Amino acid sequence: MSSTTALLRASPSLFLKRPFSIMCRFGERRAIDWRSRTCLAAVVLAAVVGCSKTGTNTGTGAETGQGSGNATAKSLVKLRFRTDWYPQAEHGGFYQALAKGYYRDAGLDVDIIPGGPGPTMPQWIAAGTTDLAMEASDGAIVFVNQGLPVVIVGAYMEHDPQGILVHDESPVRRFEDLNGRTIMAIPGSNWIDYIKARYHIDFRLIPGNYGIAQFMADQNFIQQCFVTDEPYFVSRNGGHPRTMLIADSGFNPYRSILSTRSFARDHPDAVRAFLAASIRGWDEFMNGDPSPAKALIAKRNEQMSGEFMDYSIRAMRERRLVAGKSDLGERTGLITRKRMREMAALLVQLKIIPGPMPLDRFVSFEFLPPELKVAAGD
Repeated sequence: MSSTTALLRASPSLFLKRPFSIMCRFGERRAIDWRSRTCLAAVVLAAVVGCSKTGTNTGTGAETGQGSGNATAKSLVKLRFRTDWYPQAEHGGFYQALAKGYYRDAGLDVDIIPGGPGPTMPQWIAAGTTDLAMEASDGAIVFVNQGLPVVIVGAYMEHDPQGILVHDESPVRRFEDLNGRTIMAIPGSNWIDYIKARYHIDFRLIPGNYGIAQFMADQNFIQQCFVTDEPYFVSRNGGHPRTMLIADSGFNPYRSILSTRSFARDHPDAVRAFLAASIRGWDEFMNGDPSPAKALIAKRNEQMSGEFMDYSIRAMRERRLVAGKSDLGERTGLITRKRMREMAALLVQLKIIPGPMPLDRFVSFEFLPPELKVAAGD
């Protein structure tokens, strides 16, 4: 019996604990015929199956805060916001705004629809079941280049939580140290091309299996992770994890908020209101009392323990993922023209997209709160 097999038998949750959606969570790059009938049929089927998943509830209304009561139910604008995974702390600011009634106070009836494995964000957009969604900004630019009718309207994290997971005693301490090694990761992830080119290195890839069993069984194992997630489970199972945040390599996308072009055109005030209320929710979730969001997340996803959510919140704070680095002028919700231009140019340089794209093709700054519009620069 291999050590991995033994470990799986002893603790199968190491393998099954949380599979990641290939496109949404880790941003695999691949051409998708998101307009095909087959694709849309898969979306409809998955939506039916997904609604019955244990531990996930997309309900609205009674379980959320009522706000100040300034808006009546009839006057609220309905808005469907799709996340990249099941309810979790990495979505906390949105659930805080929902639980505290900030969306309702802003005139919105927001339905936070959880993502998951299976259909990808482009497919949900194509099926017409989503108004706004979340996606790393590099992936969003690729989607727009492929013809998806979406636009980046804001950000909820200044820095992406994706990282490289190693054991603490590993000699890998810099990105250059990955040269010649083997990494379990999602093939096609944009950061892979960047790190190889930036550091003039090469490494082998094995496809991610969305668990940590192999990592726990091999002290030399290296894998892609979220710094807010896998290290927690490694530690709980007796390991000593260490991570390198991919954003520190120079590949530094936002975790962005997208709107369909049609919703942004037809409901611009609703998009502005959603961003403002979400930023309020994120500021409170990260710097105040996160318990309303945590309670709502736990209600909608029974697998989310308070201990795990506290770990994720702490990791987001320590890494300054949400508000960013104040000494660089970063703040919650900010997107800048400079960083957007740089990311688009980098994707061209890496030959991930074929040629330059004007900013207004993939991002709009008009929905930002006034102070963030100014900070977005020219």
